Amino acid sequence: MARQGKALGRWLPTVGARVTLSDSRSADALAADVASFAGLPVSFELGGHPLSLLDDCDMLCVSGGVPPTLPIVQEARRRGIRVTNDAQLFLERCPAPVLGITGSAGKTTATALVGAMARAAGRRTHVGGNIGDVLLDSLPHIAPDDVVVMELSSFQLELMTVSPPVGAVLNVTPNHLDRHGTMDAYRAAKANIYLHQRPDDTAIFGWDDPVAREMSAEAPGQVAFFSLRERVTPGASLDGDRLVLATDAGETTVCGRGAIRLRGMHNVLNTLAACAIAAAGGVPVEAMRAAIAAFTGVEHRLEPVATIDGALWVNDSIATAPERVMAALRSYDEPIVLLAGGRDKALPWEPLAALAAERCRAVIAFGEFGPQVAALMRQAARANGARIETVRQAATLDEAVTLARDVARPGDVVLLSPGGTSYDAYEDFAARGEHFRALVSDMARDAGRG
Repeated sequence: MARQGKALGRWLPTVGARVTLSDSRSADALAADVASFAGLPVSFELGGHPLSLLDDCDMLCVSGGVPPTLPIVQEARRRGIRVTNDAQLFLERCPAPVLGITGSAGKTTATALVGAMARAAGRRTHVGGNIGDVLLDSLPHIAPDDVVVMELSSFQLELMTVSPPVGAVLNVTPNHLDRHGTMDAYRAAKANIYLHQRPDDTAIFGWDDPVAREMSAEAPGQVAFFSLRERVTPGASLDGDRLVLATDAGETTVCGRGAIRLRGMHNVLNTLAACAIAAAGGVPVEAMRAAIAAFTGVEHRLEPVATIDGALWVNDSIATAPERVMAALRSYDEPIVLLAGGRDKALPWEPLAALAAERCRAVIAFGEFGPQVAALMRQAARANGARIETVRQAATLDEAVTLARDVARPGDVVLLSPGGTSYDAYEDFAARGEHFRALVSDMARDAGRG
């Protein structure tokens, strides 16, 4: 009964299904959610997932956070019951073209920017999936002339047997190995965004990422690329300070690099990805150019919150893998006070610790994985030439913010870029980011009164 499950519970009765929503949480914990279904033909099984639910079941839908190793999922497969999810059901029925986007990093920014490009072209546009709205809620209102931009996670894709007509793999680097177990399994989940395409569909791949480039050979339809390092055709490339879109008919300059309002080279790459994806969806260059000039980013991604006593506080809660923290650190030349931690995903942290030693003045480790983060950072701080002056450890984000306030100096960037998931303390990264914003906003008000 999280975001996806509740959307399924609302939509499935509209197509004649008899629905049971099951959640391991108790009825008391879910009382408000249950009340929201008043008047709908939905029943509930709360406090667990008894296998008897499958006795009169044609289809089991699982939310993204539900692992396929759950006993009820395994038993459904043993009985031959279809196991699917909201994303698959949406794609099977959506009357409008869908531009699907996945990747280990950058997919939220790319999805939001492609949506802005489609809107700038005058198209009625729906953006959602793994971010924002669950698109099943919008399905009754989507018309064939609309466009849908859909972020898809590996958790959603691993169950899917249908691909969108435009599907993009931005990159595939170690992520969610706590869920998928191996890089091969993680890669296989991502591949479902293009493996089921038709010959006239288009798949877009990040040329600079070796795994994504290798995956392009499997695409059954048309292929395009995007790259910071090399000229690609068809696709989008950086040529000096110009973003260039190339087709078999020739090249067009989309804009200058200076038109991008987001920090960091990773966001130049995200913008190139958005250009390649939007082009495959028929968006004209003029609309891409207008959207890029107006786009200021997405919530919880390098989001400035406040300046307090000369230090800039930045919310990057969406960074749930070490690689994303490294991209954030490279986006600033100022001294950084880094808040990192949360829950681990069985990913390598040593490269991040080495970069933090070069770029951070202080590190505050917090959350479930905080002790391990602190140990890694202290080890890196002992290296020759390390910039880190102090490493401190906090149990909670509240405590981490207080410690960061103590060590922050004028000219610093205080950066919440956790590197771990939020599930040790929050429903999702957005809830963690909103809590950080509230804490910082309260400090800013107190500082103003002082």
